[in-house]
Order: sequence, then C-alpha cells, then structure tokens
Amino acid sequence: MPLRIRSSGEPRPSEITPRILHENRREVLKAAAAGLAAWSAAGIAHGASAGSAGQSGAQKFQARSSTLSTIEKPTSYKDVTGYNNFYEFGTDKDDPVNYAGSLRVRPWTVAVEGEVARPRVFDIDELLKLAPLEERVYRMRCVEGWSMVIPWIGYPLAELIRRVEPTGNAKYVEFVTLADAKQMPGLRSSVLSWPYVEGLRIDEASHALTLLTVGLYGEVLPKQNGAPVRIVVPWKYGFKSGKSLVRIRFVEKQPKTSWNLSAPHEYGFYSNVNPQVSHPRWSQATERRIGEDGFLQRKRPTQMFNGYAEQVASLYAGMDLRKQY
Repeated sequence: MPLRIRSSGEPRPSEITPRILHENRREVLKAAAAGLAAWSAAGIAHGASAGSAGQSGAQKFQARSSTLSTIEKPTSYKDVTGYNNFYEFGTDKDDPVNYAGSLRVRPWTVAVEGEVARPRVFDIDELLKLAPLEERVYRMRCVEGWSMVIPWIGYPLAELIRRVEPTGNAKYVEFVTLADAKQMPGLRSSVLSWPYVEGLRIDEASHALTLLTVGLYGEVLPKQNGAPVRIVVPWKYGFKSGKSLVRIRFVEKQPKTSWNLSAPHEYGFYSNVNPQVSHPRWSQATERRIGEDGFLQRKRPTQMFNGYAEQVASLYAGMDLRKQY
C-alpha cells in the first residue's frame, strides 16, 4: 500500500527573511482528475514563459493526485517561480526569473544512451506520453539552508528507465543539462564547468520518489524552474535535481558531477539532506521555509533525508553518511 508522507513534527517558522516577501498563498491543490496531460506544441512553447503566474494563462493540464505527497501547505507560486537557483542564468536568486525568458523550449529532445539495450532520442512530446502524469507535493531543501513545498507534475523516472532496458553494467545514471551561452547568460561565468552534470546511483534513480518532472502548480514547467523537463529528487539537496535536461546516460562508473568537481569538500556525490553533517561554512541542522511568516521567521529543524527517511533510508544501509555525504 502506498504511504502518505507526513511531517514528523509540528511545523515551526524558520529564521531568515526571504528576498521575495510573503504574499497571498494559493490554497492547497485539490486532487485533480486522473488522466494524461493534453499539451499542445503551442502551449509548451508559449505557456512556460519566465515569470508566468499561477493563473496567467500558461497551459494547464490534469494530473492524478499521488499518495506520496506531503500534506504540508505548498509555498506560493510566486516564491516557487521567483526565488531559485539556476546558475545558467546567474547566481542571484532572482536571476532565473529575470533572464530565463531567452530559453527556447521547442523543439526539444532528450537523448538516452550508454549502458542500455534500447538507446533512444525522445522528443518532449514523446516523453509526456510515456506514463500518466501525477501531482507530487514534495518538500524541497536547498544546501544553502532554505526550503519550499512544491506541487510538481511528472511521473516516476523509473518508467523511462524501464523502457530503455539498462544492461547489467549500468550502475549509475548521469544527467546532462543544456549549455548554450546564447540562451543562458550565466554560462559566461566560470563559477562551474559547463554543461551542468549530475548523477544518481541507478537504485536512487529508479526509486518511486524520483520524478521526471514537466510541470508545477498544474501548469507546464516555467523556464526558470528547469523547463521543459527536469529531475526532482526530494530527499537530496536541490542541486542534485538537474534542470533543462538534454541527455541521460547510463554508466558503470560514478559520474563526475559539477558541484563535486568544483568543491569536493563541500558537495559530495550523494548530497542527502542530513542535519548531522554540516556544510563547511554553515550548519545544516535548521532551515528556513521560504515565504513562511514574513519577517518573524524562527528556526525550523531539518529532517533526515528531508523527511523521507521511511522511504529511502534502506538505500544507504551500512553506509557511513558522514563520510559518504
């Protein structure tokens, strides 16, 4: 029986005031009728514009509700789409919403290659039709110490993995994102080596919580949030969830990921949310929920695996998560 994920304790306000002030929240989304998304090419091309609002006319669709959702109140659409990290468009939290309008989301393909029996290049429309779309309301935690609750739209990455038939040599999955300096002004910076690369063990990638994501808040994925397709891994810090994917590789050896290459003493390959392992420059024991309580934020305790320990702890049985961080 699927488990409904619940908060392990009474939520408490967090500490630091967000850059984008708290505004009117949308009500928690009601369960949508089950069914596949019906997206038109024009809807994806014009609906996923940077800065689009929850009721702005962006293409909407139906998605079945998921019992894997948290019951916590979602962060406002404005905060979710206006305060985020997407270094391809700049390092400030409002750079993505300000500069992602240059991203062209059609045409778009995702190549799946490497240790698979059926390598394939998927058009975005093909990806949308592989499995029924679900609404998954997930807690998300950034390594910088802030968090959100986001109603994503997508389906388990395991559905795609099953179709390409990984070989026995496939131990890891590597995710490569778009790197086009003409569309992405942040690529002119040397803050990271481009393209942005992330990776998971194949059992992590195949886990039911790992979402191939194409939307949020009932609409197509906004450009600043990783349009037209991204990965969401809710028990890991946010940088593990690669945006604007163009290539998925199944490999035998652990991928060399962007932040781990840039600062290996700060960003490990696993990067599971762990309040017991501090970042070299700050504690991870507490977090602040963006948009929560305005200027009166107090500390909110960080949960192990971001609150998904019951679902994912078995993936790391026998591992020293202080060393394999």
